Amino acid sequence: MSGNDYIKFMTEQFITYMDLSTEEKKKRKNKRIDYPFYTSKWLGILPFTIKMMFQKENSR
Repeated sequence: MSGNDYIKFMTEQFITYMDLSTEEKKKRKNKRIDYPFYTSKWLGILPFTIKMMFQKENSR
């Protein structure tokens, strides 16, 4: 993708976003909250298992 194509794409995305109503923008913003934590998204289940191991050891 050349620089001009990238600028064209970003401009189209920006204009599309600016044309949305405030209600649509709020709906999009509320949908983002439902995503999983970034650690499990980027690193998989490993951080979750480590967290569970420490919780089990502390509860004994």
